[in-house]
Amino acid sequence: MRFGLLINEPSGSDPFPQLRDRIARAADDGFDSAWMSQIFGLDALTALAAAGGAVLAGGRDIELGTGVVPTYPRHPAVLAQQAMTANAALGGRLTLGIGLSHQIVIENMYGYSYAKPARHMKEYLDVLLPLTRGEQVDYTGETVRANIRLGTPGAGLPVLIAALGPRMLKLAGSVADGTVLWMTGRRTVAEHIVPTITAAAREAGRPEPRVVCTLPVCVTDDPDAARAKADEIFAMYGQLPSYRAMLDREGVESPGGVAVVGDEDAVRAQLDALAEAGVTDFVAAVYGDRERAHKVLIGASKG
Repeated sequence: MRFGLLINEPSGSDPFPQLRDRIARAADDGFDSAWMSQIFGLDALTALAAAGGAVLAGGRDIELGTGVVPTYPRHPAVLAQQAMTANAALGGRLTLGIGLSHQIVIENMYGYSYAKPARHMKEYLDVLLPLTRGEQVDYTGETVRANIRLGTPGAGLPVLIAALGPRMLKLAGSVADGTVLWMTGRRTVAEHIVPTITAAAREAGRPEPRVVCTLPVCVTDDPDAARAKADEIFAMYGQLPSYRAMLDREGVESPGGVAVVGDEDAVRAQLDALAEAGVTDFVAAVYGDRERAHKVLIGASKG
């Protein structure tokens, strides 16, 4: 299992020095990857290209990923062009994670219809994926149309989908390179995520898919307090339908129930269990004592 960090947007009016430092430290500490979410602050692809490009130019080597860029606000050709440009700036070290976001965001904030999201994602990928391979696209779907070929450098980047339900997991396995998860616990990964996406990939004759599992991590001697803190920090995710479904499937009441918490031995055991469940890449959203958590994660990454 590979190990990464969720670096997300630092605070302040000039976040780029902090962002560069976070990427550089992740690389120096031996992490395989660093990931950035797309929420309502910095544009993740632009930020990774700017901050990550400076770090990689100094000779460091680390995968940089988006977890995830919402599809609806961008035409797939526009996203393909932006992602390939960022990938070129990063020397081919970008992994593009995309997702549907949530109905409350897409309809209430952006004003787009969220009807039939699985159909939207299939049609979106029908355009996005061949464009990121440098191919011509002539496509007319119900939600997406495109007649274009891009001359952008940086083609060939991996594309992952934020897939949780069966239809999205089958899509991720059959046409994309895997999935990016959030708020999805070990049992759900082992019994639902991995079997569904792996079967779809095999049926389509594709390589084994990546399962990038992102979870809150806190190394502490007071796990009950740490889970309560996770419930506080990540409360909104327990209310969004897609993540609520994963928590229900796991049999927990709130985000703290899937957080990786405990002392060094307990956290290491939970990481081992995730690897056994089929997680290929674990990405830590660290809260609490960062230095203590990083030591455990670095040790686990080295076996």
